Amino acid sequence: MSNMSQVPAVLLLEDGAVFHGKSAGKIGTTTGEICFNTGMTGYQEIFTDPSYFGQLLVTTNAHIGNYGTAVADMESENIKIAGLICKNFTNEYSRQLADYSIQDYFEKENLVAISHVDTRALVRYIRDKGAMNAIVSSETTDIESLKAQLAKVPPMEGLELASKVTTQSAYSLGDPDAAFRVAVLDFGTKQNILRCFTERDCYVRVFPAKTSFEELKAWNPDGYFLSNGPGDPAAMDYAVATAKEILKEKKPLFGICLGHQLLALALDIPTYKMHNGHRGINHPVKNILTGRCEITSQNHGFGVSPKAIADNQDKIEITHKNLNDQTIEGIRTKNGQAFSVQYHPESSPGPHDSRYLFDEFVQLLKKKR
Repeated sequence: MSNMSQVPAVLLLEDGAVFHGKSAGKIGTTTGEICFNTGMTGYQEIFTDPSYFGQLLVTTNAHIGNYGTAVADMESENIKIAGLICKNFTNEYSRQLADYSIQDYFEKENLVAISHVDTRALVRYIRDKGAMNAIVSSETTDIESLKAQLAKVPPMEGLELASKVTTQSAYSLGDPDAAFRVAVLDFGTKQNILRCFTERDCYVRVFPAKTSFEELKAWNPDGYFLSNGPGDPAAMDYAVATAKEILKEKKPLFGICLGHQLLALALDIPTYKMHNGHRGINHPVKNILTGRCEITSQNHGFGVSPKAIADNQDKIEITHKNLNDQTIEGIRTKNGQAFSVQYHPESSPGPHDSRYLFDEFVQLLKKKR
């Protein structure tokens, strides 16, 4: 393990709480909203998920890095988390398919991390206190100077971040002669979502977040997809307006995570900032339509208002609920042309219980055709 791991490092929370540890990754200072993920595996997929942009990630699994890192495990072209907070940062690995140790990977990606933190105590603390901004530094342990830096960091609520992680230009995936054409609005899409479409005989065109409805429609898709991504959905007026135009066209529409929240907003259902979001790979969700339960992968800090849905039962219905806290995990329009889920059915690694949602979308495309 690199000697840099012995450099003192500090984590300072917005409310003044301080946690000490040792440096990992790049020596430096980083800020963001602190959150925790309870997954026991899949750390690289988490690091590269664009939905984590702007967030400091706490891993509740005690060992990070023990199976190395591999290019094949990346959900986007680079690391998206703002920084990592962990217990054990393990540089030695035994997986033959790995391309880098985690220290080499983080140095290559310029990511600041802190290890040797009592993450059990930290997670209990932020579980009770709620989501807040934080700062990690291995450059200085001067709390007063770090407080001054942290005070300048904007809160996650009200932040529009999708435009920072979206593709800069449209691109296509799959067979141009595939049975269906799906237009993807990229707010920070994961690569495995796109693979789940192309595996189901869909030709996918991925468009930048702020693409106009006219440009999407000109490609003549059979259906539309609103992707996952970071930030506050209520700050994305442009995306809500586009989703409303898609709904008017009455072609199949599917949304995941941020896309789920944007569909709700397009149906005049407000979203809200959660006390703590859901992040992990073992969250139980009930499909209300079938009565079956699913183990799901989740990553979100905002939710959809259940009261507003109850007040709009003429145009929208709840399809899925979280069994831990009864929050809304899925909705669909009464005409059946648009549906979305808050969780990640494409999760890899992770449970595959929810992959049927991609099949249901393809069935909608067939039916509409």
